[in-house]
Amino acid sequence: MPIGIPTVSPEPTGRRSTMRIGILGAGNMAEALGTQWARAGHEVVIGARTTAKATALADRIGPPARAAAGLRAAAENADAVLLAVLYEAVPEVLDAAGDALRDRPLLDCVNGIVHPGVTLAAGGGPSVAEQIAARSGARVVKAFNLCHESVWRRTPPHFDGRPLTVPLCGDDPDALATARALVTGLGCEPVEAGGLDRAGLLEATAAFAIGLYLAGADPQAVFPPVAYAVG
Repeated sequence: MPIGIPTVSPEPTGRRSTMRIGILGAGNMAEALGTQWARAGHEVVIGARTTAKATALADRIGPPARAAAGLRAAAENADAVLLAVLYEAVPEVLDAAGDALRDRPLLDCVNGIVHPGVTLAAGGGPSVAEQIAARSGARVVKAFNLCHESVWRRTPPHFDGRPLTVPLCGDDPDALATARALVTGLGCEPVEAGGLDRAGLLEATAAFAIGLYLAGADPQAVFPPVAYAVG
């Protein structure tokens, strides 16, 4: 599937308009996306490495967000899970959630980036998303990793009158349908950018864009409009 070409897949029947979303993490990305989903009426259940952090975030978001009694409890019975922690914390968090993640749709917004130099922590090995899938057994979709958390606090995330496009990389049709629904609910446009084997490209794109931002350049200015993309 060529990257950048939107595709529409049939939505599974019986999908609920509201979901129970487990969020693993209590940082800025967890707060930004969790707040938006709670406002949309989703049940947001937050798990963190300490109950105090989960409770504090749930209080900041407000109902219907609530804190879970640990990472595993946040993932249990969730229609979707968002993993929003630092790359270095991923193994510990996944192990704490345990088999509650197995076969569950998991949205991965983690960027493993090494500073200075803005290089990928994964190097030439499996992408962060592939590492997460292998360790957790979840149906992973790479999403939301290209923008700073402040973007996800915008209601909606539109720029110059255009909705933000959110690329998704994943292999499981149902997990992708769940991701599309959550992206659309933010006022953004989902685009399927290939299987999980292409998630490394999204992670590299994030590192490339961050490097340009830090250099004072505009990543959007690197690429021509679609009409001129193929000559």
